[in-house]
Amino acid sequence: MSVSTAAAAPSVRAPLPVLGQDVTVPLVTGGEVAYAALDYAASAPALQRVWDDVAAYAPYYGSVHRGAGYLSQLSTDLFENARRTVAEFLDCRTGDQVVFTRSTTDSLNLLAAALPDGCEVFVFETEHHASLLPWGSPHAAGRRGSNARVTYLDAPRSPRQAVETLERALADRDPHGPALVCVTGASNVTGELWPVRELAAAAHAHGARIVLDAAQLAPHHPVSVRDLDVDWVAFSGHKLYAPFGSGVLAGRADWLREAGPYLAGGGASRTVTRRADGGVDVEWHEGAARHEAGSPNVIGAHAVASACKALTEAGFDALVAREKELIRVVREGLADVPEVRFLSLFGDDAPRVGVLSFVVEGWNGSHFAAALSAEYGIGVRDGLFCAHPLVRTLLGGDPGTRGECGAPGAAPGGKSFDAVRVSFGAGTPDEHVERFVRAVRELVRDGARWSYRTVDGRCVPDTSA
Repeated sequence: MSVSTAAAAPSVRAPLPVLGQDVTVPLVTGGEVAYAALDYAASAPALQRVWDDVAAYAPYYGSVHRGAGYLSQLSTDLFENARRTVAEFLDCRTGDQVVFTRSTTDSLNLLAAALPDGCEVFVFETEHHASLLPWGSPHAAGRRGSNARVTYLDAPRSPRQAVETLERALADRDPHGPALVCVTGASNVTGELWPVRELAAAAHAHGARIVLDAAQLAPHHPVSVRDLDVDWVAFSGHKLYAPFGSGVLAGRADWLREAGPYLAGGGASRTVTRRADGGVDVEWHEGAARHEAGSPNVIGAHAVASACKALTEAGFDALVAREKELIRVVREGLADVPEVRFLSLFGDDAPRVGVLSFVVEGWNGSHFAAALSAEYGIGVRDGLFCAHPLVRTLLGGDPGTRGECGAPGAAPGGKSFDAVRVSFGAGTPDEHVERFVRAVRELVRDGARWSYRTVDGRCVPDTSA
């Protein structure tokens, strides 16, 4: 993989330019403030570079594949060049395919539909729902892979335990049958990095393949299919600073080639002919087009490729170094606030990306997040983060139904109903993180300055007075 290091010194401290840095939002207490977007784990803002590249191409937008016109040919070249750029970004092997999808969820559902019959799937309960739920899902009934046998593995408490848990589970399977391990690269709840290379080695030693959910890893760390020795990798554009509706599934071609098209339609079909009995015969493409039926999202693919180039040129060494500093600011800034408890599987010192979840004694998560937004202009996320089994494990079991707004969500000696997640990345200004730390300290010390009420299960500022 070609990586530019000329401008990638770890001493580079400026955030990458992103859209929305000048957006101001009203405060319930009066006035406006620059919006602090600290929900990168859900959707990262578009890099300015990505927006500029999309805007430059937009006048030349045309149909992709088979069009004779100049703009169609230009768009086709752009789309296929995006595929090559993503393959370079992921350091794919010769023969690997890059399929453009809608998201990580779409990518993993595509792979689930391509599993060989009788495939065994091993997945930790700690996964995001996108990588926890597709395997053997009832919605795939009648499709290849719909009879997969799924084994859910308990949450490990260390990287070593994760590998040992997987090895024990794989030791009892038939080594000659197909099997797949699905694992995240970085948790969307705790931000902790998982031992992907070691898990891949364990999977391969027992005749299984492995797919990496890199939705939270790819925006923060380099991902090399070759070095990690994973069979597939999936990620989303909207978490990679390219929120234009595109995702990626990249990796080995054989299972994808042998499976029927993910969607049936134009683009996936090579030829279609009528039979004498009135039916139709279809010859499907064997490459990536087999699973890209319909008009492809050329703008989304171009945006993903632009983000890949921008992150590579910025240099991950510099991005990682800066993110570690922001994590330090949060952890040290709240270290002397005993009411705040960060959630972790592997321990507070475990390597992680810029994703931190926590509970606050005396608050439920929705109330705390609403106060951060309404009184400080800070956008975070609250709840169970589409990783319900993991968050419930971290909270100490199923806490039941979240209470009304203002009701204690983590009373002394009690269980939390939900958590709050703060997440940031390459475009986060220092001031946003510093404001967040100050806001948390003030809310814990002084309480909310405004009244809140519950509407449709969420806390919102009470404006009825």
